[in-house]
Amino acid sequence: MTLPLSLRPSSLLACVALVLAACGGSDTPQTGTLLSSQAGAALSAAQLDAGASASGLLALSGAATCGVQAHKVVYATRGPGGEDVQASAGVLVPTGSAAACSGERPVLLYAHGTSTDKAKNMADVAGDGEAQLVAAMYAAQGFIVVAPNYMGYDVSTLGFHNYLHADSQAQDMVDGLRAAKALLAGATGARPSAKLLVSGYSQGGHVAMATHKVIERDLGSEFTVTASVPMSGPYNLVGFGDLVTSGTINAGATIFTPMLLTSYQRAYGNVYANPAEAYQAPYAATAEALLPSTRSVSAIIAAGQLPADPTFTALWGAGGLLNDSFRTGYTAGNYRKALEANTLLSWVPRRPMALCGGAQDPTVFWAINGPVAQQAFATAGATVQAWNLESRASLPPGAAGDQVYGGFQAQKAAAGANAVALYHGALVPPFCTALARGYFQQVLASGI
Repeated sequence: MTLPLSLRPSSLLACVALVLAACGGSDTPQTGTLLSSQAGAALSAAQLDAGASASGLLALSGAATCGVQAHKVVYATRGPGGEDVQASAGVLVPTGSAAACSGERPVLLYAHGTSTDKAKNMADVAGDGEAQLVAAMYAAQGFIVVAPNYMGYDVSTLGFHNYLHADSQAQDMVDGLRAAKALLAGATGARPSAKLLVSGYSQGGHVAMATHKVIERDLGSEFTVTASVPMSGPYNLVGFGDLVTSGTINAGATIFTPMLLTSYQRAYGNVYANPAEAYQAPYAATAEALLPSTRSVSAIIAAGQLPADPTFTALWGAGGLLNDSFRTGYTAGNYRKALEANTLLSWVPRRPMALCGGAQDPTVFWAINGPVAQQAFATAGATVQAWNLESRASLPPGAAGDQVYGGFQAQKAAAGANAVALYHGALVPPFCTALARGYFQQVLASGI
C-alpha cells in the first residue's frame, strides 16, 4: 500500500564545500559520488502511449514524443546525523530521433510521495505508478527525470527513513542529481542541460520546496533552480501538527505519525526518552522500526502493530496509536519543536515557484499549507501562484486551465463514493502534474 503525504545540524550546513571535498575521513566517498548504475526497462513511445491510454492519463500527458530508458544509480549521501549513507535514484532518459529526445535536455528533479514499501524504486517504470506518471508526463516529452528513492528505501544503507527532515532530504535530492549527471556525462543522446526544474507530490511537495530552498541558500555556485512546483505538500508542518493534535485528524495519520516520530527521534534524539512515552501498548514495542516495510500495511495491521482503522485516523484515545499524555505535552514538547524546525515558511524563493493541490484533500489539508505558504512568501515579497483544483479562478486562464478543471471535476464525479478515499493519492496527482509541466514549459520558453 502506498500513501502519498525533518535540532541537529545537517551535513548541508556542516560541509562548507560539498563539491570539493568529502565530509569525513579520506576513505569516505564524496557526497553525490556515483557508486554504481544499472540500466532498467526501455519503453518505446508506442508503449508509453499504450500505458497512458490504459490508465486514462493520455488526455493530460499527450502522445509521447520520445521513448524512455530507465536507469538506477546508487550514490553516496549523508544522513540527518551526518552519517555516511548510500541511496539510490531512478533516472529516466528520453530516447528517439526527434529533436526533443537528444542533446541537452532540461532536468526535472522529482520527489515522490510517501510510500510504506521499503522496495520503492522510481526506476521501475514498468511497475511503479508514480514512476509511470512522471515518465509519461516528462521523460516522454523530452525532460530528463531524476527521482531519488530516498534514504531508507531500496538499497539504501540508512536503517530508517528521514521522513520530512528538510535539510537531509534536500541533501539526498541534490546528491541523486549529482550522481545522475555523472552517469550521463558524455552521453551521445539526451544529456542534462543547466535548466533545473524541481517538483514533487505530497511528502515530495515538502521535499521539493526544501530542495529549492537549500539550493538557493547553499549551492548557488553549483546549481540554479529554473523553477519549482511543489504539489500537495505539508509545507506548514507545525501548523499541520497543531491542527491534528487539536482533533482534526487527517486520513493516513497512523501511517505518517510513526514515520515522523522515528525520523525526528533519530535526527534530534529528544522527541521521547523511550517509545512508550509516545505510543500506547502494544504499538510501543514495534513502532520505531515499523515503516517503511517489506510487509504490506494490511499484514502489519493483522499482526496488531497498527490500529485496525480503515481511515488510519485512530491516533488518540482508547485503542489509538499514541498516548493522550503525549498529546497533552505536545505544545511544549520537542516533537512540536522538530515540526517547527522543518516548516518551510521562513524563506523567500528567488526563482519562479507555483503550488498546486485540492481544497477537499483529506490527507494533506490544502487550506493550512498551500495558501498559508503563498501568503508567507507574499509577505516577504515573493509572488507564488497557488492552484486549487477546486477553484477555476485560481487556475491558469485559457484552454489549459479549462481542461484541467473540467477533467478533475469529471474524474471526481466518476469516482462517486470513492472520491474521498482516492482524492489525495489518485485524483489530484495527474492534474497537478499537468499544470506543473505546463508551467515549466512556459518558464523555459520565456528564458527567465
